[in-house]
Amino acid sequence: MFLSVAVFLGFSLTSAAGPAEPVAGPSYVAAVYEHHSTLSPQPRVPLSRPAALRHMQANLDVYEEQAARAARQGAQILVFPEDGLQGFNFSRTSISGYLETIPDPQQDNWNPCTEPGRHNNTEVLQRLSCVARRYNLYLVANMADLQPCPLQSSPSSPCPPDGRWQFNTNVAFRSDGQLVARYHKHNLYFEKAFDTPPQPEIITFETPFAGKFGLITCFDILFHEPTVVLVERGVRQLINPTAWMNQLPLLDSIQSQQAFSLGANVTLLTANIRSDHLIMTGSGIYTPFSATYHHARKGDPEEGRLLVARVPVLDPLHVGHSVTSGEGVVRAASTLSSATDSGYCHQESCVDSSHPETTSAGTFISSMMYDPFTFILLNKTEGRLDVCDGTFCCHLQYRQLPQNDSKELYALGAFAGTHTVNGRYALQVCALVRCAGLEASSCGQEVEEAETKMDFQLEGKFGTRYVYPSVLASHLVLEHPEHLEKTSEGRVTMKHSNMTGGLVTACLYGRMYHLDNE
Repeated sequence: MFLSVAVFLGFSLTSAAGPAEPVAGPSYVAAVYEHHSTLSPQPRVPLSRPAALRHMQANLDVYEEQAARAARQGAQILVFPEDGLQGFNFSRTSISGYLETIPDPQQDNWNPCTEPGRHNNTEVLQRLSCVARRYNLYLVANMADLQPCPLQSSPSSPCPPDGRWQFNTNVAFRSDGQLVARYHKHNLYFEKAFDTPPQPEIITFETPFAGKFGLITCFDILFHEPTVVLVERGVRQLINPTAWMNQLPLLDSIQSQQAFSLGANVTLLTANIRSDHLIMTGSGIYTPFSATYHHARKGDPEEGRLLVARVPVLDPLHVGHSVTSGEGVVRAASTLSSATDSGYCHQESCVDSSHPETTSAGTFISSMMYDPFTFILLNKTEGRLDVCDGTFCCHLQYRQLPQNDSKELYALGAFAGTHTVNGRYALQVCALVRCAGLEASSCGQEVEEAETKMDFQLEGKFGTRYVYPSVLASHLVLEHPEHLEKTSEGRVTMKHSNMTGGLVTACLYGRMYHLDNE
């Protein structure tokens, strides 16, 4: 499904406040809630079960309030964030009071709300189930799961020394309260309280209003398993509870969320945590045709935010939709061309022979996202530039629009290699970024604001078909590329013009999943 069919998309971007017009064709109403959690003041100190429940009930009370609000707006499915009930920074032992043993819905047909006595120590599951039932909506939340080890564990997945597995877990409830899905997060991000499941879990559940949804969690979005496996099995609607720590200029929350939705041609429902201290904010309801999102800015009140939007059911027969936002319509014709069957081009065909292997004069190395990007500066108001990292090359045509007296420096960067800081994953990236200052050494640093609007065409020839496009404007505003095109040889082109704000980042983020373990 990754940029695999030729379609033309009418696209709109909607702020949190802007209502959308009805979507043509089959549709449903989705909601996500960005939650400002009540946190434990001492997460490393173990709490008794009653004390842990009192803590979680404070967050569950907010969940119920938001479920009532979402239901009044017609929501049929509601998503809450990762770690929203218990918080963060627990040790393996200090989280013990928050754990519940969650039955496998594929083996145990259970409605916690109507059968509360069937499983002991499941107060949180019961409350979530009753919220789903009371407000007649599908509900997805994230919680901590305890699973006893089997009597005999295999050498490939040895039992932890304390005799139990502890998992970061998504649970999904039907609108009558039935537990219908349980997913254990596979790609952990410095989560000492939790174990990695012995095998990646590919978990989906069915709904009567939109068909199948797949479950992932936060850091999973950057990896092949389970996220890409779900998409390649035909799952077009993904749910992503997250506790995402924003990192500009390439991996801000809403930037990466929309990029995945566009690159994978899927709907993505993402609920994030709201925390200034942890730099967490940014939630949204994304389809290949629309984006309804919220991103708090510095100085905004530290509070939750509910987003509700009507979105199309992503059936293959329904490929052309447009909706109108409260801030006007942003339309784009996006051409998504056929890709190679394997997902990767042959190594020799991935080399762009029209450009040299070594970088040209005027280039320099600067760190961006902890990776050594090769950059070239945009020293004119318009022109063409090429920059290469080895045999991987990025090409830019651009025209800066007239502006006031402010001066801003931009650079085109290329990186091909394995990212190794706070995670290991192989990349090929083309990025046009605003530099933090007027010195070349500031290129690649975090920037949130810009005044320079730019018409541009950004292009690269990638060794993978998994390429995720994004355009981020000033004050953390998303823009949709006017034109996206991918050829079977791996060449990806993104064109954009008529920007509503200054350009912060334009990026083609290629994931070389097949090289992650090399």
